[in-house]
Amino acid sequence: MKNLQRNRLVTRTAFFFLFLLAPVLDIFRFDLTETHFIILGQALSLDITKSWVLTSTPLDTGLRILFRFVLPLIAIIATGIFIFWKWGRIYCGWLCPHFSVVETINDLMHSRTGKVTLWEKATPGSEDKGGFFDWFVIVLVSVVIAFSWALGLLSYLLPPIPLYTDLVHFELSRGETVFLCVATLAFTIDFVFARHLFCKYGCAVGVFQSLFWMMNPKSMVVEFDRERASLCKDCDKDCEEACPMRLPVRSFKRSKFTCTQCAQCISACVEVQKDNPDGSLLAWDEGEKTKQTSLIPMVSIETPKSKK
Repeated sequence: MKNLQRNRLVTRTAFFFLFLLAPVLDIFRFDLTETHFIILGQALSLDITKSWVLTSTPLDTGLRILFRFVLPLIAIIATGIFIFWKWGRIYCGWLCPHFSVVETINDLMHSRTGKVTLWEKATPGSEDKGGFFDWFVIVLVSVVIAFSWALGLLSYLLPPIPLYTDLVHFELSRGETVFLCVATLAFTIDFVFARHLFCKYGCAVGVFQSLFWMMNPKSMVVEFDRERASLCKDCDKDCEEACPMRLPVRSFKRSKFTCTQCAQCISACVEVQKDNPDGSLLAWDEGEKTKQTSLIPMVSIETPKSKK
């Protein structure tokens, strides 16, 4: 599990930097000044100019739209749906830049205050934590990340090099300044107060993934070995404390609707049961086709026996 978490750290860190640098490297962005997408340095356009339309047939126009826009879009959506149906929110746990911030701020807040949310109780022995300086560090880090997010998002819409040049020389336009200030404030509030709540209830992409995941009773899920549940009586819920989403990880699939497949809970259980030859009580495996793995609970109805 250490290798798995190390690999996950590599993938989400790499994707986080890709998220920030993609516009600068012209890997992907939408240029508002030219009103077209740029992918891998090339302008993505249907090339349906007035001169081309005058020399082509309606069939040519339809085929260009079909092959350059409709079919690629269908292929991307179908691929995404299959991944969500099979593995659930694996994008969230392994790539999503926002979830990377969730885990980073969680770790920072826990080390500085002994808890990862404002409403949780601090862990024993952390009474001397949570002072003014600790919260100052948390807020400062959140602001820095929030500003980098705001600047990165703006660079997806405006040519990034001129944008960064204007920023360095304090020559940003009024609109750009307002966007950066408002976005930085909004992201800071999210990162400090509601980062995992946004993942649970506010992220449409995350909910979309969860819906398809719940539709597949055989999808990958963190399963709990209930036959060995007695081993949990001496445990202080390390698995649930490790879960960034604060989910009841030993419960049924329906209770883990927003699971990000980060496997932090499994890593925690592996550490607790490291001296147990039978290993962890949690495992990431294909679900079983039972009423506990469906989106809508199934009820078994027994037909009453007819009286003779």
